[in-house]
Amino acid sequence: MHFKLLVVFVEDSKTEAVMEAAREAGATGATVINNARGEGVNKMKTFLGLTLVSQRDVVLFIVEEHLSRKILETISGVAEFEEHPGRGIAIQVDIEDAVGIAHQVQTLTDIVEDEL
Repeated sequence: MHFKLLVVFVEDSKTEAVMEAAREAGATGATVINNARGEGVNKMKTFLGLTLVSQRDVVLFIVEEHLSRKILETISGVAEFEEHPGRGIAIQVDIEDAVGIAHQVQTLTDIVEDEL
């Protein structure tokens, strides 16, 4: 079984919705890192020298490779990445090897068999 790492940078107000949608699309868990900050093409708005930015979270998902694109697209839709600039991004990276997820392999095997 091969895996992908989905790295999602999302507004903290959308984190729970992203996690729920990803789970419904086949993800079996996630790790959330709070208080991330970033800057895109357009500079952030400022008011009296203070930057006005919403808090971001980084959500990490290790998912089975056959489910990764569906989960990625689901996340993008829920977080509205394509509809509104600055809402966040999601990327996927190949995982060479992983330990500590053997307990999820049977569940993932059943999910992937149902999907294929």
